[in-house]
Amino acid sequence: MYYSIFELFKIGVGPSSSHTVGPINAANLFLNSILKSEHINNIKKINVELMGSLAYTAHGHKTIDGILIGLTGTSPESVDKRSFEKIKNIKDNKKIQLTKECIITFKPDVDIILNKNINKCDKYNNVMVFKCFYSHNDEPYEKTYYSIGGGFIVEKGIKEKRKSITFPYNFNSSNELLKLCKDNDLNIYDIIISNELALNKNINNLNSKVLNLWNVMNDTIKSGISKTGTIDKILNVERRANKLYNKLKRKNYYDPLEVLDWVNIFAISTCEENASGSKIVTAPTNGAAGIIPAVLKYYKKFTNDSNDEGIIRFLATSAAIGILFKNNSSISGAEVGCQGEVGVACSMAAAGLTAALGGTSMQIENAAEIGMEHNLGLTCDPIKGLVQIPCIERNSMGAIKAINASRLALSGSGEHKVTLDQVIKTMNETGKSMNSIYKETALGGLAVNVIEC
Repeated sequence: MYYSIFELFKIGVGPSSSHTVGPINAANLFLNSILKSEHINNIKKINVELMGSLAYTAHGHKTIDGILIGLTGTSPESVDKRSFEKIKNIKDNKKIQLTKECIITFKPDVDIILNKNINKCDKYNNVMVFKCFYSHNDEPYEKTYYSIGGGFIVEKGIKEKRKSITFPYNFNSSNELLKLCKDNDLNIYDIIISNELALNKNINNLNSKVLNLWNVMNDTIKSGISKTGTIDKILNVERRANKLYNKLKRKNYYDPLEVLDWVNIFAISTCEENASGSKIVTAPTNGAAGIIPAVLKYYKKFTNDSNDEGIIRFLATSAAIGILFKNNSSISGAEVGCQGEVGVACSMAAAGLTAALGGTSMQIENAAEIGMEHNLGLTCDPIKGLVQIPCIERNSMGAIKAINASRLALSGSGEHKVTLDQVIKTMNETGKSMNSIYKETALGGLAVNVIEC
């Protein structure tokens, strides 16, 4: 299945794609479904049941706020200051306005139910059950949605619908992708751009939209660097990007590894913005949203002859790798652990940088494989369910790994023993074998061993 660049990279809000953006999208879908009913004015009550990891980390990941935002009809990319004012009004007044005429009682602490049981019968871990009760009918109208990572939503019982578009190049494995490149004398980014033109007919418009993703990423980096204070009132984690930046600017001696400090700042500033619920680009998830922007910023600031064409090649190539992981495994920490978030973002960034620096399709595939191979088994164990510890530093480490993976790949011919397909298969099997306490539930690992936080 083909996923567009703009599905894998989405402008939205933090802190979590599966626990914040996904619930916003699910609540939007449910709201739209009940607004179509002729009984809209007979609604007396709505409740939402969050299951599994969504319930465990509902407060830390702002899942409850996401549900409220979605039920007011606001999409992730449209969230602004007014959205948070609406949330406050709902919590203060215990009422929610579904339409101009339809206002119902809604008590978030009562009507949003946190069910911490993990139902192993469900294919997906992040389950949301929405129920709407009518005054004229005892049977509620009910919908179940799954948040499957990256803000993507699946409705129970409904096969995912895709636009019936014929793409010039179809692939479901890195082997098929490399064969397409070889048979048509194209690079991986050429394949993606050609497919995107089936969706966006105008190349200039397409390029502009891709570059806008980078502009938002860059703005997030700048915004994160400019801010000070604590990220939240739960862990009281201090922002570090601003301090690191000022310290680096004051440095008055030659340091051959200074570029590492810059990459750390780029990743940390983005993740601090994400953790605070600010505007970011899901890339391909929020928990790993600092890696691709940091590596892109590295490309722009520290490589020779960087340009807009390189940025477009970077993001198009990254999207190709993201498609392979999404189709053949998962990009959800709740399903396969952090290897599906930081690991996938590292692999995507390594491939993207290699493409931007002129790598062949084989070198790109090699970089992507290296990027994931050394993230296999990475658990998702956030302290108190927040995306601060270990997530922020883990993004900076992932960005550094991606750059090194690219350098290793570019130093060789592209031929290597382990293929990207084999690594994706291994990642998927590892994720299935991983204990649920290491899948974004905050029930294992650092989440229980650093309880003094």
